[in-house]
Parts: sequence; structure tokens; C-alpha cells
Amino acid sequence: MGRNSNAIYIKLESTAINPKTGRKTGYYYVTTKNPRSLNTTEKLVFRKYDPVVRQHVEFKETKLKS
Repeated sequence: MGRNSNAIYIKLESTAINPKTGRKTGYYYVTTKNPRSLNTTEKLVFRKYDPVVRQHVEFKETKLKS
């Protein structure tokens, strides 16, 4: 299996608030996005596990610094 050179890498950042600090946890996943689906204007949102708060929370798409 080869890697898709056309794939777009994105960062999924947690929206959870750390109860100890009162700020975002800062936890994120890096994944790829289908380049053919770039016509959509809304950002991806997934419910994934955040180990900082130890629960499933929403992760929203943000830009990945290259």
C-alpha cells in the first residue's frame, strides 16, 4: 500500500476543558482528509477519546502548521 501524495493532513483538536487549569487540554490527533471533498465548507467534527480528561469529547478540525 502506497501513501496518497494528494492527501491533505489536518489536526483534530480537543474542545474539552481541563478542570485543573480551566483551559483547553491541548490534545490533538493528526489525520488525513480526502482531497476530493474540499468543496465542503464546514469543518470536520468527531467524538474521540481525550486521555487528559479521560472521556470522549468533540474534536474539531484546525489547520496543521507545516
